[in-house]
Amino acid sequence: MMETLTLTQIQEAYANIRSSIQHTPLNYSGSFSSMTSSEIYLKLENLQKTGSFKVRGAANKISKLTLQEKKKGVLASSAGNHAQGVALAASRGGISATIVMPAGAPLTKVDATKGYGAKVILHGNVYDDAYEKAREIQAESGATFIHPFDDLDVMAGQGTIGLEIFADLPDVDTVLVPIGGGGLIAGIAVALKSLKPGVRVLGVQASEAASMIAALQHGHPLAIENANTIADGIAVKRAGNLTFEHIRDWVDDIVTVTEDEISAAILTFLERAKGISEGAGAVALAAALQGKVNLAGQKTVLVMSGGNIDVNFLAQIIERGLRTIGRSMVLRTVLPDKPGSLEKLLNLVAEEQANVVTVEQVRYDLSVPLRYVRVTMTLETQNYAHQEKLLQRFQAAGYPY
Repeated sequence: MMETLTLTQIQEAYANIRSSIQHTPLNYSGSFSSMTSSEIYLKLENLQKTGSFKVRGAANKISKLTLQEKKKGVLASSAGNHAQGVALAASRGGISATIVMPAGAPLTKVDATKGYGAKVILHGNVYDDAYEKAREIQAESGATFIHPFDDLDVMAGQGTIGLEIFADLPDVDTVLVPIGGGGLIAGIAVALKSLKPGVRVLGVQASEAASMIAALQHGHPLAIENANTIADGIAVKRAGNLTFEHIRDWVDDIVTVTEDEISAAILTFLERAKGISEGAGAVALAAALQGKVNLAGQKTVLVMSGGNIDVNFLAQIIERGLRTIGRSMVLRTVLPDKPGSLEKLLNLVAEEQANVVTVEQVRYDLSVPLRYVRVTMTLETQNYAHQEKLLQRFQAAGYPY
């Protein structure tokens, strides 16, 4: 019989860490409320120290180490956010920390982890590969391994978010929480449902890394084949054993969101809330905006779990998000190779109030008939209806696309 997390443990964790973390804002969003027919509140853990909720669990675990354990140091595996949480908590306690991260971890997260004083080892492609390497190192060094999710002390630390939500919004109806390994939602669910049994706690996973859903379907954790998602913070191939049991017993349901839906949520959060979210941090918002859960008339909290995203990757996601919601399109056509042809085409685009971002004209293309040129344009549009109207004008004017 596995140990079970309790409200008392979460309350004790809060007493242990409250001086070293921020009680993050719970902000009402009029924009997202109008888009979902719900009262939407954003739990902004992207504003937490290190830019993620992970510091909570790491700080609680490290606060419980013995003097002998502290001398041997700590070890962790992480895609980035847990790494920073462990590194910061360890540095504050004067403890050495070694972090194994996937080779593809965002550079901002790798650099930040090093900046907090930890030794970083890059290994494997996903979290699970880094985990196996970290366990090998632990066997040699005797350092204390701090699991990113499958640990009661870590889960208790993450559960302090539930205490803050209840303190700020005691009449909350529904909470949407990202799920990777499951430590965040397990802690929040135990905290909130112990304080208010009627509250709904719903998990959100990336459809490309839905390991917890697979575990629930099979009745036990198992490794899924792939966990490739832009939400790298929740790209976990195998759910935790402890977290699985708590989620099975405490969480009401889990839904998934696609890569395009995550991209669109990151963009919408940036535009409407003026906030930065990484992929994992945006999945709860994505589920709400896409109507994956019935939230009508409810007071709903979306846990924005982290904001650590590489700016170059953010630029790619913004472009993908614009395409996803109909705000950007690439249009290709063929024009006669004679003066005035391109001007005529651009005038049509201007008449439809689309904005040309880029235009490329290619004459020497074997797929293009002689005396014609291929034109490729990237256009800013208003929405999908605007794009459809533009395509109709192209067709009526005789432009192939």
